[in-house]
Amino acid sequence: MEKKLFFFDIDGTLTDRSTGQVVPSAKRALELLEEQGHFVSIATGRAHYKCRGLLEELGLENMVCSGGMGVVIKNKLVKNTPLDKKEALAVIHQAEEQGVGVLIATDDSEKVYGKNDLFRQQVGPRQESTEYFIDPTFNVDEAADIFKFYLALPKEQDHLIPEPKNFSKLRFVPEYTMCQHDNKKQGILDVLEYFDRPAQDVVVFGDDVNDLVMFDKRWTSIAMGNAVDELKAQADYVTDRNVDDGIYNACRKFGWI
Repeated sequence: MEKKLFFFDIDGTLTDRSTGQVVPSAKRALELLEEQGHFVSIATGRAHYKCRGLLEELGLENMVCSGGMGVVIKNKLVKNTPLDKKEALAVIHQAEEQGVGVLIATDDSEKVYGKNDLFRQQVGPRQESTEYFIDPTFNVDEAADIFKFYLALPKEQDHLIPEPKNFSKLRFVPEYTMCQHDNKKQGILDVLEYFDRPAQDVVVFGDDVNDLVMFDKRWTSIAMGNAVDELKAQADYVTDRNVDDGIYNACRKFGWI
């Protein structure tokens, strides 16, 4: 059997969106893929530190994370690239000039920093586990790295900050915007380079518009039955819904397990 490199999105692909739990048949499919000698990885926009627990739950050792700029192979973080600092600072200072609250992550952790608490005053706390450090002497220009930052920018004010060139403005809740890398395909390409493997050996699974970037004609792209129409249109194959054993059924169909 030809050995493949598999990359799986998390929400709506490996996990049931209604419960947040890993679909049992998906976990079993991953176990069988590894038993067959395939490379198996998750591919997510989430920061590295947020995914370690899921990696352990799945029994995996590999992942593309941090919007494609983080790569873990055999449980070792081999890459985790911060944002382009010059552009990040330009966006942050533009937001500050317009009175928009900003919180900044300077490392791979749940810590965020700000010189004031304007972000929480404007839109409330972040809707995820966060450790806040508010210090009037904090100077983002002196930070060694910027991994991501958050803008108190409601959807109706999104136009106030133009789209960056080297990273993305992402919105998962109406109240605020997150600026981070959003290119999972780059992480996949980094894994191919690491192992010196051809692109045609790659198989990706996804369900939402943020997975479009990793659907590439050089490899096999599979959309879940619950995927958005835009992703299905770009897929080489559309499997069953994730909660209806979509991953397991696709892997059986193609003879990978």
